[in-house]
Amino acid sequence: MAYDLEEQETLAELKAWWKKYGNWTLWAAIVVLAAYAAWMFWGNYQRRQSEQASHLYYEIQKAVQANDNAHVQRIATDVQEKFGGTAYAAMASLLASRMAYELKDMDAAKRQLRWVADNGDGEGYRALARLRLAGILFDEKAYAPALELLSAEVPEAFVSLVEDRKGDILYAQNKMDEAKVAYETALKKAVADDPGKAVIRLKLEDLGVAAPETE
Repeated sequence: MAYDLEEQETLAELKAWWKKYGNWTLWAAIVVLAAYAAWMFWGNYQRRQSEQASHLYYEIQKAVQANDNAHVQRIATDVQEKFGGTAYAAMASLLASRMAYELKDMDAAKRQLRWVADNGDGEGYRALARLRLAGILFDEKAYAPALELLSAEVPEAFVSLVEDRKGDILYAQNKMDEAKVAYETALKKAVADDPGKAVIRLKLEDLGVAAPETE
């Protein structure tokens, strides 16, 4: 096929451009395609992880209903090891901790809560686990570790609960001034319709503080 002069010049320019930039263009295309493939693989991987974790969470719910604590603890550990990056791991661990607590298996309860506090997928799960674990430590009179747990930053929705628990621990240590500050903060941070506000007011009154009825 014959080309006229203008076509030949254009073809020569294209050849020169390809010689100069062709390899770079191919590599750029390969990088883009590889990134897309990795993104697709990661999305599929996450979906598979979530599906498998949800199946185990269903199994742990059945084990809870069957009152089989040993099985519940095994499943929770299995979810942590295989699917620790999913929300199901935190949910399963919280279920396992509650059952262990109800059956007076405090070692298992604390172990499950500690895992969520350190590894839970989401600030809310971690904050809830710290609160529950601090409550167990408070019952055991392990005041310093309980307060250390509650020193971590938490979402705004948990601030009132955390400060209320801090107040209880400080009160038990006879640190009344610090307890008062904690209770006052808990009352201030509580939402308007929080039924726990009445209890916090009673605690403040016990410390000789007249708490306002409305915040």
